[in-house]
Amino acid sequence: MEIVLRLLLRRLMALPIMMLGVSALVFIILQFTPGDPATVALGESASEAAKELYRQQHGLNDPLVVQYIRFIGNALQFDFGMTTPPEQPITSLIAKAFPITLQLTFIGVFLAAVVSFTLGVLAALHRDSWVDQIIRLLSVAAVATPSFWLGILLIQWFALELDWLPSGGFVAFSEDPTEYIRSMVLPSLALAVPVCASLIRVVRTTMVEEMDKDYVRTAIGNGVPYATVIRRNVLRNALITPVTVLGLRVGYLLGGAVVIEQIFDLPGMGKLIFNGIVNHDLHLVQGVVLTIAFTFVLVNIIVDILYLIINPKIRSL
Repeated sequence: MEIVLRLLLRRLMALPIMMLGVSALVFIILQFTPGDPATVALGESASEAAKELYRQQHGLNDPLVVQYIRFIGNALQFDFGMTTPPEQPITSLIAKAFPITLQLTFIGVFLAAVVSFTLGVLAALHRDSWVDQIIRLLSVAAVATPSFWLGILLIQWFALELDWLPSGGFVAFSEDPTEYIRSMVLPSLALAVPVCASLIRVVRTTMVEEMDKDYVRTAIGNGVPYATVIRRNVLRNALITPVTVLGLRVGYLLGGAVVIEQIFDLPGMGKLIFNGIVNHDLHLVQGVVLTIAFTFVLVNIIVDILYLIINPKIRSL
């Protein structure tokens, strides 16, 4: 327990530094994007005097350092400003959109974890058999399939041709649980399949390497049941690398969710960041990116703690 607390403390101490670096990088990049926020907010027909007044009121004429410090100060108070007209609090928009992105991401993580661990273990236990060959072939094909293209294919097959599932839109679970599940099936599959495919190969490789170690042969030779050795020793040791990869893939899934939400018309963070880029709303883009980055860092802290829970050897170091 003590080592877990020490790890958590170190990660929490590094969190502000990482977030500061991310915020600075996002702020600098967005300053070089084409377009004038004043023109976007007021329209092309607005006079130069009106645009200049808008810039002064919103601090756009201040030095970049001053604008960045102001942005960080507001962000620490969970205040990312207002959107371009019609003005709305960015924090409230994120509060509505972020849960949808989180739901999509973690449903994708769950599907990827369950399927990849099941098929990866199955392939390792039947290595070089026809079962292993089929699973490896499917994983190679799936890992080469982009999520956005797979999403379009799923819409074509299951929504347009078979009419089994909706092609897009979102229904909250509180409104209709059945329609909620139906609306999340296709986007979750599109998001999970490429990650699942890469994880299958990782699980299979680590399982095979662990099964070839001397302690496995010794335990079986001493009469320990094969299933017991696999369940109690091989699985626990072999899961460390896949859990690491899965934790890192959460960031990919969060980013992929932004694209998938556009394809399936889900009102999540993807729609917000798309609207922010189209409208040159720098505050909206910054708020969305920082929220996603903060979530990614927290997930990696959780993954680090899972290392200690899964593998007792790490706790003894």
